[in-house]
Amino acid sequence: MEILNYINGEWIKPKVSEYFDVVNPATGETIARTPLSSASGVDLAAGAASDAFLSWRRTPVQDRVQYLFKLRDLLKSNMDEIGRTITDECGKTLDEAKAEMVRAIENVEVACGMPHLGKGEFVEDIATGIDEMMIRQPLGVCTTIAPFNFPGMIPFWFLPYALATGNTYVIKPSEKVPMTMQFIFKLIEQVGFPKGVINMVNGAKDAVDGILDHPAIRAVTFVGSTKVAKYLYARAASNGKRVQAQGGAKNPVIILPDADMNMATNIIADSAFGCAGQRCLAVSLAVTVGAARNEFTELICDAASSRKVGYGLDAGTQMGPVINQASKTRVEQLIGVGSEGGAKVCVDGRGTTVKGYEGGSFVRPTVIADVQKGSELWKTEVFGPVLGLMHTDTIDEAIALANSHAYGNQASLFTSSGAAARKFRHEVEAGNVGINIGVAAPMAFFPFSGWKDSFFGDMHGQSMDAVEFFTQKKVVIERWPKEWSRKF
Repeated sequence: MEILNYINGEWIKPKVSEYFDVVNPATGETIARTPLSSASGVDLAAGAASDAFLSWRRTPVQDRVQYLFKLRDLLKSNMDEIGRTITDECGKTLDEAKAEMVRAIENVEVACGMPHLGKGEFVEDIATGIDEMMIRQPLGVCTTIAPFNFPGMIPFWFLPYALATGNTYVIKPSEKVPMTMQFIFKLIEQVGFPKGVINMVNGAKDAVDGILDHPAIRAVTFVGSTKVAKYLYARAASNGKRVQAQGGAKNPVIILPDADMNMATNIIADSAFGCAGQRCLAVSLAVTVGAARNEFTELICDAASSRKVGYGLDAGTQMGPVINQASKTRVEQLIGVGSEGGAKVCVDGRGTTVKGYEGGSFVRPTVIADVQKGSELWKTEVFGPVLGLMHTDTIDEAIALANSHAYGNQASLFTSSGAAARKFRHEVEAGNVGINIGVAAPMAFFPFSGWKDSFFGDMHGQSMDAVEFFTQKKVVIERWPKEWSRKF
Protein backbone atom coordinates (compact mmCIF):
# COMPACT_ATOMS: atom_id res chain seq x y z
CA MET A 1 0.00 0.00 0.00
CA GLU A 2 1.31 3.45 -0.90
CA ILE A 3 0.96 5.88 2.00
CA LEU A 4 -0.22 9.32 0.92
CA ASN A 5 -1.33 12.51 2.62
CA TYR A 6 -4.91 13.68 2.22
CA ILE A 7 -5.19 17.46 1.95
CA ASN A 8 -8.05 19.63 0.71
CA GLY A 9 -9.95 16.62 -0.60
CA GLU A 10 -7.03 15.25 -2.64
CA TRP A 11 -4.48 12.46 -2.22
CA ILE A 12 -0.99 13.94 -2.27
CA LYS A 13 2.36 12.20 -2.48
CA PRO A 14 4.55 14.28 -0.17
CA LYS A 15 7.97 15.36 -1.37
CA VAL A 16 10.13 13.81 1.33
CA SER A 17 13.58 12.29 1.57
CA GLU A 18 12.91 10.00 4.53
CA TYR A 19 10.52 7.09 5.00
CA PHE A 20 9.66 4.87 7.95
CA ASP A 21 9.30 1.14 7.26
CA VAL A 22 5.95 -0.26 8.39
CA VAL A 23 6.51 -3.84 9.53
CA ASN A 24 3.92 -6.54 10.14
CA PRO A 25 4.87 -7.39 13.74
CA ALA A 26 3.78 -11.02 13.36
CA THR A 27 5.79 -11.80 10.23
CA GLY A 28 8.58 -9.23 10.31
CA GLU A 29 7.82 -8.27 6.71
CA THR A 30 7.81 -4.66 5.52
CA ILE A 31 4.28 -3.95 4.28
CA ALA A 32 4.41 -0.18 3.65
CA ARG A 33 6.62 2.88 3.95
CA THR A 34 5.45 6.00 5.77
CA PRO A 35 6.58 9.29 4.23
CA LEU A 36 7.98 11.51 6.97
CA SER A 37 6.38 14.83 6.12
CA SER A 38 7.94 18.01 7.44
CA ALA A 39 6.32 21.11 8.89
CA SER A 40 5.58 22.23 5.34
CA GLY A 41 3.18 19.30 4.94
CA VAL A 42 1.44 20.34 8.13
CA ASP A 43 1.24 23.89 6.80
CA LEU A 44 -0.55 22.72 3.65
CA ALA A 45 -3.08 20.74 5.66
CA ALA A 46 -3.63 23.48 8.24
CA GLY A 47 -4.06 26.03 5.46
CA ALA A 48 -6.69 23.90 3.74
CA ALA A 49 -8.51 23.34 7.02
CA SER A 50 -8.37 27.04 7.84
CA ASP A 51 -9.81 27.98 4.44
CA ALA A 52 -12.64 25.47 4.89
CA PHE A 53 -13.49 26.55 8.43
CA LEU A 54 -15.69 29.59 7.76
CA SER A 55 -18.04 27.72 5.47
CA TRP A 56 -18.10 24.58 7.62
CA ARG A 57 -18.86 26.41 10.86
CA ARG A 58 -21.82 28.09 9.13
CA THR A 59 -23.17 24.77 7.95
CA PRO A 60 -26.20 23.99 10.14
CA VAL A 61 -25.38 21.41 12.79
CA GLN A 62 -28.15 19.10 11.60
CA ASP A 63 -26.49 19.12 8.17
CA ARG A 64 -23.00 18.55 9.59
CA VAL A 65 -24.06 15.39 11.41
CA GLN A 66 -25.51 13.91 8.21
CA TYR A 67 -21.93 13.42 7.04
CA LEU A 68 -21.20 11.57 10.27
CA PHE A 69 -24.24 9.33 9.84
CA LYS A 70 -22.89 8.33 6.44
CA LEU A 71 -19.39 7.78 7.84
CA ARG A 72 -20.82 5.57 10.57
CA ASP A 73 -22.50 3.35 7.99
CA LEU A 74 -19.31 3.07 5.94
CA LEU A 75 -17.25 2.18 9.00
CA LYS A 76 -19.73 -0.55 9.93
CA SER A 77 -19.91 -2.05 6.45
CA ASN A 78 -16.11 -2.08 6.12
CA MET A 79 -15.31 -3.28 9.63
CA ASP A 80 -13.83 -6.62 8.54
CA GLU A 81 -11.33 -5.03 6.18
CA ILE A 82 -10.42 -2.32 8.66
CA GLY A 83 -9.92 -5.02 11.28
CA ARG A 84 -7.59 -7.03 9.05
CA THR A 85 -5.58 -3.88 8.32
CA ILE A 86 -5.22 -3.17 12.06
CA THR A 87 -4.11 -6.75 12.68
CA ASP A 88 -1.52 -6.65 9.91
CA GLU A 89 0.16 -3.44 10.98
CA CYS A 90 -0.56 -3.37 14.74
CA GLY A 91 -0.43 -7.07 15.63
CA LYS A 92 -3.59 -7.54 17.70
CA THR A 93 -6.06 -10.33 17.02
CA LEU A 94 -8.83 -9.78 14.50
CA ASP A 95 -11.46 -9.85 17.25
CA GLU A 96 -9.53 -7.18 19.19
CA ALA A 97 -9.15 -5.08 16.05
CA LYS A 98 -12.85 -5.21 15.26
CA ALA A 99 -13.71 -4.45 18.89
CA GLU A 100 -11.76 -1.21 18.75
CA MET A 101 -13.75 -0.17 15.69
CA VAL A 102 -16.99 -0.83 17.57
CA ARG A 103 -15.81 1.79 20.08
CA ALA A 104 -14.86 4.16 17.27
CA ILE A 105 -18.34 3.86 15.78
CA GLU A 106 -19.93 4.48 19.19
CA ASN A 107 -18.21 7.88 19.30
CA VAL A 108 -19.49 8.78 15.85
CA GLU A 109 -23.00 7.86 17.00
CA VAL A 110 -22.76 10.00 20.13
CA ALA A 111 -21.41 12.96 18.14
CA CYS A 112 -24.43 12.66 15.83
CA GLY A 113 -26.42 13.97 18.79
CA MET A 114 -24.70 17.35 18.54
CA PRO A 115 -27.94 19.22 17.70
CA HIS A 116 -28.80 18.50 21.34
CA LEU A 117 -25.33 18.22 22.94
CA GLY A 118 -24.16 21.55 21.53
CA LYS A 119 -27.02 23.64 22.86
CA GLY A 120 -26.26 26.74 24.90
CA GLU A 121 -28.13 28.38 27.78
CA PHE A 122 -30.60 31.26 28.07
CA VAL A 123 -31.99 33.23 31.00
CA GLU A 124 -34.71 35.81 30.44
CA ASP A 125 -34.90 39.00 32.48
CA ILE A 126 -31.65 38.87 34.42
CA ALA A 127 -32.64 42.46 35.02
CA THR A 128 -35.70 44.31 33.79
CA GLY A 129 -35.78 44.01 30.01
CA ILE A 130 -32.35 42.34 29.83
CA ASP A 131 -31.73 38.75 28.70
CA GLU A 132 -28.51 36.72 28.89
CA MET A 133 -27.41 33.73 26.86
CA MET A 134 -24.40 31.47 26.44
CA ILE A 135 -23.69 30.07 22.98
CA ARG A 136 -21.03 27.57 21.88
CA GLN A 137 -18.88 28.32 18.88
CA PRO A 138 -16.15 26.22 17.23
CA LEU A 139 -12.45 26.93 17.73
CA GLY A 140 -11.16 26.54 14.17
CA VAL A 141 -8.53 24.02 13.06
CA CYS A 142 -8.04 21.12 15.48
CA THR A 143 -5.72 18.09 15.39
CA THR A 144 -5.06 14.59 16.67
CA ILE A 145 -1.60 13.12 17.05
CA ALA A 146 -2.50 9.44 17.21
CA PRO A 147 -0.68 6.47 18.84
CA PHE A 148 0.15 3.08 17.33
CA ASN A 149 -1.81 0.84 19.68
CA PHE A 150 -5.36 1.80 18.62
CA PRO A 151 -4.96 3.23 15.11
CA GLY A 152 -8.66 2.99 14.31
CA MET A 153 -10.32 3.93 17.59
CA ILE A 154 -8.42 6.73 19.28
CA PRO A 155 -8.78 9.38 16.53
CA PHE A 156 -12.54 8.93 16.95
CA TRP A 157 -12.40 9.96 20.60
CA PHE A 158 -11.97 13.44 19.16
CA LEU A 159 -12.66 13.76 15.41
CA PRO A 160 -16.46 13.35 15.25
CA TYR A 161 -17.08 15.80 18.11
CA ALA A 162 -14.81 18.40 16.54
CA LEU A 163 -16.52 18.10 13.15
CA ALA A 164 -20.03 18.11 14.59
CA THR A 165 -19.31 21.28 16.57
CA GLY A 166 -18.11 23.05 13.41
CA ASN A 167 -14.32 22.69 13.55
CA THR A 168 -12.08 21.47 10.73
CA TYR A 169 -9.46 18.81 11.31
CA VAL A 170 -5.97 17.45 10.71
CA ILE A 171 -4.97 13.93 11.77
CA LYS A 172 -1.40 12.70 12.06
CA PRO A 173 -1.41 8.89 12.39
CA SER A 174 1.46 7.09 14.05
CA GLU A 175 4.18 6.47 11.50
CA LYS A 176 4.26 2.86 12.76
CA VAL A 177 0.66 2.16 11.70
CA PRO A 178 -0.44 4.47 8.86
CA MET A 179 -2.44 1.92 6.87
CA THR A 180 -5.57 1.94 9.01
CA MET A 181 -6.15 5.67 8.64
CA GLN A 182 -5.20 5.42 4.97
CA PHE A 183 -8.12 3.03 4.51
CA ILE A 184 -10.49 5.04 6.73
CA PHE A 185 -9.72 8.21 4.77
CA LYS A 186 -10.82 6.43 1.60
CA LEU A 187 -14.18 6.04 3.36
CA ILE A 188 -14.08 9.69 4.41
CA GLU A 189 -13.52 10.57 0.76
CA GLN A 190 -16.65 8.56 -0.14
CA VAL A 191 -18.67 10.48 2.45
CA GLY A 192 -18.07 13.68 0.48
CA PHE A 193 -17.10 16.14 3.18
CA PRO A 194 -16.40 19.61 1.74
CA LYS A 195 -12.78 20.07 0.71
CA GLY A 196 -10.44 20.90 3.54
CA VAL A 197 -12.77 19.89 6.36
CA ILE A 198 -10.74 16.73 7.14
CA ASN A 199 -7.06 16.34 6.32
CA MET A 200 -4.31 13.84 7.06
CA VAL A 201 -0.54 14.29 7.26
CA ASN A 202 1.84 11.36 7.74
CA GLY A 203 5.09 11.90 9.54
CA ALA A 204 7.02 11.72 12.80
CA LYS A 205 8.55 14.33 15.13
CA ASP A 206 8.98 17.06 12.50
CA ALA A 207 5.29 16.84 11.65
CA VAL A 208 4.36 16.81 15.33
CA ASP A 209 6.40 19.93 16.02
CA GLY A 210 4.82 21.55 12.97
CA ILE A 211 1.40 20.91 14.52
CA LEU A 212 2.43 22.20 17.94
CA ASP A 213 3.84 25.42 16.48
CA HIS A 214 1.38 26.21 13.68
CA PRO A 215 -0.48 29.47 14.34
CA ALA A 216 -3.70 28.34 12.63
CA ILE A 217 -4.08 25.21 14.77
CA ARG A 218 -6.17 25.94 17.87
CA ALA A 219 -6.34 22.58 19.64
CA VAL A 220 -4.21 19.43 19.94
CA THR A 221 -5.24 15.99 21.17
CA PHE A 222 -2.77 13.22 21.92
CA VAL A 223 -2.53 9.73 23.41
CA GLY A 224 0.84 8.16 24.18
CA SER A 225 3.58 7.99 26.79
CA THR A 226 3.79 10.43 29.68
CA LYS A 227 7.19 11.69 28.53
CA VAL A 228 5.82 12.70 25.13
CA ALA A 229 2.52 13.92 26.61
CA LYS A 230 4.40 16.37 28.86
CA TYR A 231 6.44 17.60 25.90
CA LEU A 232 3.37 18.12 23.73
CA TYR A 233 1.39 19.75 26.50
CA ALA A 234 4.13 22.23 27.34
CA ARG A 235 4.98 23.17 23.76
CA ALA A 236 1.40 23.43 22.50
CA ALA A 237 0.22 25.34 25.57
CA SER A 238 3.10 27.78 25.24
CA ASN A 239 1.76 28.51 21.75
CA GLY A 240 -1.70 29.28 23.13
CA LYS A 241 -3.38 26.02 22.11
CA ARG A 242 -5.89 23.90 23.97
CA VAL A 243 -4.41 20.48 24.76
CA GLN A 244 -5.65 17.06 25.75
CA ALA A 245 -2.64 14.81 26.37
CA GLN A 246 -3.29 11.29 27.61
CA GLY A 247 -0.13 9.83 29.12
CA GLY A 248 1.09 6.50 30.44
CA ALA A 249 -0.25 4.15 33.08
CA LYS A 250 0.61 1.46 35.59
CA ASN A 251 -2.85 0.20 36.36
CA PRO A 252 -3.36 -1.70 39.63
CA VAL A 253 -6.01 -4.30 40.34
CA ILE A 254 -6.81 -5.35 43.90
CA ILE A 255 -8.09 -8.88 44.53
CA LEU A 256 -9.88 -9.49 47.84
CA PRO A 257 -10.28 -12.98 49.34
CA ASP A 258 -14.06 -12.88 48.77
CA ALA A 259 -13.71 -12.40 45.01
CA ASP A 260 -14.85 -15.06 42.55
CA MET A 261 -11.32 -16.21 41.77
CA ASN A 262 -12.06 -17.95 38.49
CA MET A 263 -13.93 -14.94 37.13
CA ALA A 264 -11.30 -12.54 38.43
CA THR A 265 -8.49 -14.57 36.87
CA ASN A 266 -10.12 -14.75 33.45
CA ILE A 267 -10.93 -11.04 33.38
CA ILE A 268 -7.54 -9.92 34.70
CA ALA A 269 -5.73 -12.19 32.23
CA ASP A 270 -7.69 -10.63 29.37
CA SER A 271 -6.83 -7.16 30.67
CA ALA A 272 -3.12 -7.81 31.25
CA PHE A 273 -2.44 -9.86 28.13
CA GLY A 274 -5.09 -8.69 25.66
CA CYS A 275 -3.66 -6.58 22.83
CA ALA A 276 -0.29 -7.92 24.05
CA GLY A 277 -0.56 -5.53 27.00
CA GLN A 278 -0.27 -2.56 24.64
CA ARG A 279 -3.17 -0.48 25.87
CA CYS A 280 -3.37 2.31 28.41
CA LEU A 281 -6.02 0.44 30.42
CA ALA A 282 -4.14 -2.86 30.68
CA VAL A 283 -3.80 -4.16 34.23
CA SER A 284 -0.09 -4.29 35.03
CA LEU A 285 0.04 -4.70 38.83
CA ALA A 286 -2.13 -7.24 40.67
CA VAL A 287 -2.32 -6.70 44.43
CA THR A 288 -3.68 -9.64 46.39
CA VAL A 289 -5.09 -9.06 49.85
CA GLY A 290 -4.82 -11.59 52.67
CA ALA A 291 -5.84 -15.13 51.75
CA ALA A 292 -6.32 -14.28 48.05
CA ARG A 293 -2.59 -14.60 47.40
CA ASN A 294 -1.97 -18.29 46.83
CA GLU A 295 -5.09 -19.16 44.85
CA PHE A 296 -4.90 -16.14 42.55
CA THR A 297 -1.18 -16.60 41.92
CA GLU A 298 -1.68 -20.20 40.87
CA LEU A 299 -4.65 -19.41 38.64
CA ILE A 300 -3.10 -16.40 36.89
CA CYS A 301 0.11 -18.33 36.19
CA ASP A 302 -1.95 -21.11 34.59
CA ALA A 303 -3.86 -18.57 32.52
CA ALA A 304 -0.65 -16.92 31.33
CA SER A 305 1.02 -20.23 30.45
CA SER A 306 -1.94 -21.52 28.46
CA ARG A 307 -2.63 -18.44 26.35
CA LYS A 308 -2.16 -19.15 22.63
CA VAL A 309 0.19 -16.65 20.99
CA GLY A 310 0.43 -16.16 17.23
CA TYR A 311 -0.62 -14.19 14.17
CA GLY A 312 -3.85 -12.35 14.85
CA LEU A 313 -5.53 -13.52 11.64
CA ASP A 314 -5.04 -17.20 12.49
CA ALA A 315 -7.99 -18.98 14.09
CA GLY A 316 -7.58 -19.64 17.81
CA THR A 317 -4.94 -16.98 18.41
CA GLN A 318 -5.54 -15.28 21.75
CA MET A 319 -2.65 -12.83 21.75
CA GLY A 320 -0.51 -11.31 19.02
CA PRO A 321 2.98 -9.79 19.02
CA VAL A 322 4.18 -6.50 20.41
CA ILE A 323 4.56 -3.74 17.85
CA ASN A 324 8.18 -4.31 16.74
CA GLN A 325 11.53 -5.85 17.60
CA ALA A 326 12.62 -2.77 19.53
CA SER A 327 9.56 -3.12 21.76
CA LYS A 328 10.23 -6.86 22.21
CA THR A 329 13.79 -6.10 23.30
CA ARG A 330 12.62 -3.39 25.70
CA VAL A 331 9.96 -5.61 27.30
CA GLU A 332 12.40 -8.50 27.72
CA GLN A 333 14.99 -6.19 29.26
CA LEU A 334 12.46 -4.92 31.81
CA ILE A 335 11.57 -8.50 32.75
CA GLY A 336 15.27 -9.05 33.36
CA VAL A 337 15.50 -5.88 35.44
CA GLY A 338 12.64 -7.14 37.59
CA SER A 339 14.32 -10.48 38.10
CA GLU A 340 17.64 -8.87 39.00
CA GLY A 341 15.82 -6.61 41.46
CA GLY A 342 14.58 -9.54 43.52
CA ALA A 343 11.22 -10.27 41.88
CA LYS A 344 10.41 -13.86 40.93
CA VAL A 345 9.62 -14.62 37.28
CA CYS A 346 6.84 -17.21 37.64
CA VAL A 347 5.94 -17.36 33.94
CA ASP A 348 8.65 -16.15 31.57
CA GLY A 349 7.68 -14.88 28.12
CA ARG A 350 11.18 -14.02 26.95
CA GLY A 351 12.77 -15.69 23.96
CA THR A 352 9.46 -16.49 22.30
CA THR A 353 9.31 -17.72 18.73
CA VAL A 354 6.15 -18.85 16.95
CA LYS A 355 6.37 -21.59 14.35
CA GLY A 356 5.87 -20.16 10.88
CA TYR A 357 6.39 -16.63 12.13
CA GLU A 358 9.99 -16.73 13.29
CA GLY A 359 10.50 -13.10 12.27
CA GLY A 360 7.69 -11.88 14.54
CA SER A 361 8.02 -9.70 17.64
CA PHE A 362 6.47 -12.13 20.10
CA VAL A 363 6.65 -12.02 23.89
CA ARG A 364 4.52 -14.58 25.69
CA PRO A 365 2.46 -13.59 28.74
CA THR A 366 4.72 -13.06 31.73
CA VAL A 367 3.93 -13.12 35.45
CA ILE A 368 6.40 -11.70 37.97
CA ALA A 369 5.79 -12.12 41.72
CA ASP A 370 7.14 -10.14 44.67
CA VAL A 371 7.46 -6.83 42.82
CA GLN A 372 8.70 -4.26 45.31
CA LYS A 373 7.31 -0.76 45.68
CA GLY A 374 9.76 1.76 44.25
CA SER A 375 11.52 -0.77 42.04
CA GLU A 376 12.05 -0.17 38.34
CA LEU A 377 9.34 -2.69 37.47
CA TRP A 378 6.96 -0.92 39.85
CA LYS A 379 7.61 2.51 38.35
CA THR A 380 7.87 1.76 34.64
CA GLU A 381 5.04 1.27 32.16
CA VAL A 382 6.17 -1.91 30.41
CA PHE A 383 3.55 -1.69 27.65
CA GLY A 384 3.76 -5.40 27.02
CA PRO A 385 2.14 -8.62 28.32
CA VAL A 386 3.75 -8.45 31.76
CA LEU A 387 1.79 -8.69 35.02
CA GLY A 388 3.51 -7.89 38.32
CA LEU A 389 2.20 -9.42 41.55
CA MET A 390 2.24 -7.67 44.93
CA HIS A 391 0.61 -8.46 48.28
CA THR A 392 -0.87 -6.63 51.26
CA ASP A 393 -2.68 -7.73 54.40
CA THR A 394 -5.60 -5.28 54.20
CA ILE A 395 -7.63 -3.37 51.64
CA ASP A 396 -6.50 -0.09 53.22
CA GLU A 397 -2.87 -1.01 52.56
CA ALA A 398 -3.74 -2.04 49.00
CA ILE A 399 -5.52 1.26 48.24
CA ALA A 400 -2.64 3.22 49.77
CA LEU A 401 -0.22 1.26 47.59
CA ALA A 402 -2.25 2.02 44.48
CA ASN A 403 -2.55 5.70 45.38
CA SER A 404 1.19 6.06 45.96
CA HIS A 405 1.93 5.62 42.26
CA ALA A 406 2.58 8.58 39.96
CA TYR A 407 0.05 7.32 37.43
CA GLY A 408 -3.72 7.44 37.84
CA ASN A 409 -5.30 6.14 34.67
CA GLN A 410 -7.24 3.12 35.90
CA ALA A 411 -7.67 1.07 39.07
CA SER A 412 -9.81 -2.03 39.55
CA LEU A 413 -11.13 -4.11 42.44
CA PHE A 414 -12.43 -7.69 42.49
CA THR A 415 -14.73 -8.47 45.40
CA SER A 416 -18.22 -9.67 46.34
CA SER A 417 -18.54 -6.97 49.02
CA GLY A 418 -20.57 -3.88 48.22
CA ALA A 419 -19.01 -2.06 51.17
CA ALA A 420 -15.50 -2.77 49.91
CA ALA A 421 -16.48 -1.66 46.41
CA ARG A 422 -17.92 1.61 47.72
CA LYS A 423 -14.82 2.28 49.82
CA PHE A 424 -12.56 1.58 46.83
CA ARG A 425 -14.39 3.76 44.33
CA HIS A 426 -14.48 6.61 46.85
CA GLU A 427 -10.83 6.48 47.90
CA VAL A 428 -8.82 5.27 44.93
CA GLU A 429 -6.97 7.98 42.97
CA ALA A 430 -7.67 7.06 39.37
CA GLY A 431 -9.78 8.54 36.61
CA ASN A 432 -11.25 5.25 35.37
CA VAL A 433 -12.39 2.76 38.02
CA GLY A 434 -13.51 -0.85 37.57
CA ILE A 435 -15.42 -3.00 40.05
CA ASN A 436 -15.11 -6.63 38.91
CA ILE A 437 -14.04 -5.12 35.58
CA GLY A 438 -10.57 -5.55 34.09
CA VAL A 439 -10.67 -2.86 31.41
CA ALA A 440 -12.68 0.10 32.69
CA ALA A 441 -13.07 1.73 29.28
CA PRO A 442 -15.87 4.31 29.43
CA MET A 443 -18.65 4.19 26.89
CA ALA A 444 -18.63 7.01 24.36
CA PHE A 445 -21.27 8.94 26.31
CA PHE A 446 -18.88 9.20 29.30
CA PRO A 447 -15.47 10.94 29.27
CA PHE A 448 -12.30 8.84 29.05
CA SER A 449 -10.78 10.09 32.26
CA GLY A 450 -7.28 9.93 33.71
CA TRP A 451 -5.53 11.50 36.69
CA LYS A 452 -2.05 12.51 37.86
CA ASP A 453 0.74 11.72 35.38
CA SER A 454 -1.70 9.86 33.14
CA PHE A 455 -3.33 13.02 31.80
CA PHE A 456 -2.42 16.63 31.04
CA GLY A 457 -5.21 19.08 30.35
CA ASP A 458 -8.70 19.82 31.62
CA MET A 459 -11.33 18.27 29.35
CA HIS A 460 -11.01 14.62 28.37
CA GLY A 461 -11.94 12.77 25.20
CA GLN A 462 -15.49 11.59 24.41
CA SER A 463 -18.90 12.81 25.51
CA MET A 464 -19.59 16.30 26.85
CA ASP A 465 -15.92 16.78 27.72
CA ALA A 466 -15.21 16.64 23.99
CA VAL A 467 -18.01 19.11 23.29
CA GLU A 468 -16.55 21.48 25.87
CA PHE A 469 -13.01 21.04 24.54
CA PHE A 470 -13.89 21.74 20.91
CA THR A 471 -16.06 24.78 21.56
CA GLN A 472 -15.55 28.20 23.08
CA LYS A 473 -18.30 29.86 25.07
CA LYS A 474 -19.66 33.26 24.17
CA VAL A 475 -21.92 35.06 26.62
CA VAL A 476 -24.33 37.63 25.17
CA ILE A 477 -26.30 40.13 27.25
CA GLU A 478 -29.11 41.94 25.41
CA ARG A 479 -31.34 44.90 26.13
CA TRP A 480 -34.14 46.00 23.79
CA PRO A 481 -35.93 49.03 25.26
CA LYS A 482 -39.56 49.30 24.31
CA GLU A 483 -39.10 52.66 22.66
CA TRP A 484 -36.70 51.03 20.14
CA SER A 485 -39.30 48.51 19.10
CA ARG A 486 -41.02 48.96 15.77
CA LYS A 487 -44.59 50.11 16.15
CA PHE A 488 -47.26 48.44 14.11
